[in-house]
Amino acid sequence: MEALTNNAWPGNVRELANFIERAVILTRGEELQVPMGELLASSSRSVAAPASIFQATFREAERRVIIDALSASSGRIAGNGGAAQRLGLKRTTLQHKIRRLGITKAHYWE
Repeated sequence: MEALTNNAWPGNVRELANFIERAVILTRGEELQVPMGELLASSSRSVAAPASIFQATFREAERRVIIDALSASSGRIAGNGGAAQRLGLKRTTLQHKIRRLGITKAHYWE
């Protein structure tokens, strides 16, 4: 918490919100795991990091979370117990992300 409050956050609230969102996606378990290396690296720069630095990692994490949810729901996207419900997303939003990330049945269906 101290590291979060002491960071300069040159991108202001949007940078903080994006950082917290990445931390939530990357966290396994119930306790939020803050990527301290990322936080320390950003606090040592006087200018906000370009989005492309973290884009690949965020995209990979998002892809992994979606594939895990699809696997856990036996490939079911919508309805009770579907991947969209598990992820707290609308069915259409999840379908869009699946297409954008190039996820196919081969990635989650065995």
